[in-house]
This record gives sequence, C-alpha cells and structure tokens, in this order.
Amino acid sequence: MKTDLHLTLIEHNSIWEDIHTNLCVLEEKIQAIKTDIIVLPEMFATGFSMNTSRISQEENGSIVEWMKNMSTQHQTAICGSISIQHKDSFYNTFYFIAKGKIHAKYQKRHLFTYGNEQKYYEKGNEKITFEYEGWKICPMICYDLRFPVWCRNDSEYDLLLNVANWPISRIENWKILHQARAIENQCYAVGCNRTGIDGNNLEYNGNSLVVNSLGKILEPKITTENLLHYTISKLELMKIRTTFPFLEDRDCFTIHIE
Repeated sequence: MKTDLHLTLIEHNSIWEDIHTNLCVLEEKIQAIKTDIIVLPEMFATGFSMNTSRISQEENGSIVEWMKNMSTQHQTAICGSISIQHKDSFYNTFYFIAKGKIHAKYQKRHLFTYGNEQKYYEKGNEKITFEYEGWKICPMICYDLRFPVWCRNDSEYDLLLNVANWPISRIENWKILHQARAIENQCYAVGCNRTGIDGNNLEYNGNSLVVNSLGKILEPKITTENLLHYTISKLELMKIRTTFPFLEDRDCFTIHIE
C-alpha cells in the first residue's frame, strides 16, 4: 500500500475528432512524468463529440492499446474516458489501466441531456469502486458530479475521481460541486478538465483540482505546461475520518437502477 499517492492531471486541449494527433501530443507530454496515476479528461482523444460513427472504437482499438502501452512504458497507471462501441450501442467509458492491463472500467451513468448526449450514447447501470495501491477509488465522468446520491460514499472509498469536459461558463459550479462531494463523502475529490475550444465552439479553461476531505482545494506541487502534480495522503484522510467520524451517521439506502 502507498500511504502517499502521486497524481498528475493533464489539462489536454483535445483536437476535435483527431485521435492520432491527440495521442501524439499526449505521448510527448507523458515522456517526462514520474507519477503513480496520470489522469486525462473525458474523451481526451476526440473531444466531447456525438459523432459516434467517426470516433467510437471497440475495446481493442487504438486508444485503449495506447493507454496500455503508456502504462507499461512509464510504469504508471493512466485513466480517462473514451467513446466505446459495444455491439450496436455506444458508451462514454472510463478506463483505468495499469501495468498494461485494464484494471477497471466504468460507463457514464448520467448523460448530458442539455448537450443531447442521450441521443447517441447509452447510460451505464453500475456504480463501481476499485482498489489501486491500497486506495479505494470511485470513478465518475463529468455530469455524474451533479448527482450526490450516485456519488454517495457507501463503500468506504478514499478517492472520487472525475474526468470531464466542463465548460468555462459553469466552472464555478465545478469547483463547488467537488468541494461538496469531498466534504459529504469524507474523501479526496479529483477533477481533471480539458482546455481550449471544441468543435461545438465551447470554451474550456481547465481549473482541474484536488480537494481534501475538509473541502480545501489543494495547491499542486508543480505546474508545467498544463500538467498539475499532486500528492495525497492516506494517513491524513484516516486522521480526519477518525477525528470527525461523520460517515458513521450516514443514511443507508439502495439506488434503483433503470
């Protein structure tokens, strides 16, 4: 188990629907990184496109294979979301890949109806947590962040990990929602957001962040070229939970999956 976990968040300016260029740019950025987990934004290889016929791949496609190669070459874990085709359906899917293998995957539950995502993608029906280096991690994708019931810490997870394309027009909500999720779930909340302007002319300004379980937005250890480096402490998290055992008083409930 690692009591300290090193994270690198990459605020990538995704080139619209250009998988090859995006992977080349990211590969160059990753070369000098030494970290435990590299976090990439939602649909990092394509932008938040609804053009599924152009951008979607099966799980054995070039994007997942690239992630496997990066994790192997740099001895790190890497995560982010991809447009994935399964049979005749498409899913906005988070992948966490370590040591060249798929360690966990999660299909986005809350589709962004304001942007018509539900017309092109199917929603996921399973909330997951997984363990990595002694840390329990709960992945979310962008819009999921707005739904506290779905994010509720019912499995003693340590880290809520959100990858997103969250536009500048609602960036204050982004910050506040991460603080709320961190406080109510007594966990670290991590959000990795893109930069630039996408194919829908929406503007993004990053504002990726790590929030501790008291709601404090942490300062990155190093910031270079849209790379944000953080270290989070399991001992600090456990000390806060022991001092303020609020999770013991949470309500028990079951989520009905449709």
